[in-house]
Amino acid sequence: MIKLIALDIDQTLLNSQSEITADTKNSLQKALQQGIKIVLCSGRPLAGVSPYLKEIGITGDEQYVITYNGALVESVSGKILSRQTLDNADYRRIVKYVTEHNMQYYVLGDDSKVYTSNHDINRIAVVQAWENSAGIYVRTPDELPADFEIPKAAIVGEKETLDNYEEPVKKEFADDYYVVRAADNFLELMHKDVNKGSGLTKLTTILNIKPEEVMVFGDEQNDLPMFDFAGTAICMGNGSDLAKAHADYVTDTNDNDGIAKALDKFIFLETYQN
Repeated sequence: MIKLIALDIDQTLLNSQSEITADTKNSLQKALQQGIKIVLCSGRPLAGVSPYLKEIGITGDEQYVITYNGALVESVSGKILSRQTLDNADYRRIVKYVTEHNMQYYVLGDDSKVYTSNHDINRIAVVQAWENSAGIYVRTPDELPADFEIPKAAIVGEKETLDNYEEPVKKEFADDYYVVRAADNFLELMHKDVNKGSGLTKLTTILNIKPEEVMVFGDEQNDLPMFDFAGTAICMGNGSDLAKAHADYVTDTNDNDGIAKALDKFIFLETYQN
C-alpha cells in the first residue's frame, strides 16, 4: 500500500514545455482522493513550487513539500517542519571560491529570493529567478546581514563549462558539503546532511510512514538519495542513465505521461484488483 508519492518537478512532473499534462494531473488528483500524500520534492524554494501545488490541488497544513533539495521540509501553507542551512561562514567561503575562479553562481535565501555578486548574471540565474517568482539581488556578502544563511548555492553555466568545473568543485567542497550535479546547467552545494532522501526521511518519520509505503519519481543525480530511500523508485524515460540504473522501474518520458502510466501500473490497477 503506497501512502506517499514524492515527485521531482523539472523534467519529471513537468514536460518539456514546463507544463503538467492533463493525464498526469488527473492521475495525481485521483491519488489524492484516495488519501495518498503527494509531495513535490525539488531544488526550488516554496515560491517556485506553489503554482504546481495549486494546479494539482495540494493545499493545507496536512499536505507537505520538500524544498531546496531537502534543506527545508514544510507544509504547503509554509509551516516549517525541518530546516538545515549553510551558515554565513559557509556562504562566504563559497562566494570567495567562485569569485576567485570566475564562476557564475547564485544562492537562494529561505525567502525564495536569488542573490549573486556577479554583475554579468548568467542566463540560468535569470531563469531561476523567473521560475521562483523572485527578483535577482546583486549583493556581496558584506552587503547582507551578518547572520545571512542559505539553503543552497548553485554554480551555473553551459554544460561544457560545468563539466570542467565539477571535479575541482567537488575536490574543494565535497568533504564539507553535499555537492551534486543537479542537471546539465547546475552544480549545487548544500549542507552536508541535506539531500532529497534526508528530507523525505524526516517527513516520513514525522508522518509515521515506512519507506516501503513510499513511491518516488525522478530523473537526475539529485534524485538518487530518495531513490535509495523509497520502497519503489521510478525513473522517467527521459532520465539520465545513472538515475535509470538506480531505479526499480523506468516509466515513459515526461512528455508521454510517464507518471500517469506508472500510477496506473502500480497503484490504480492494484486498487482495482483488490
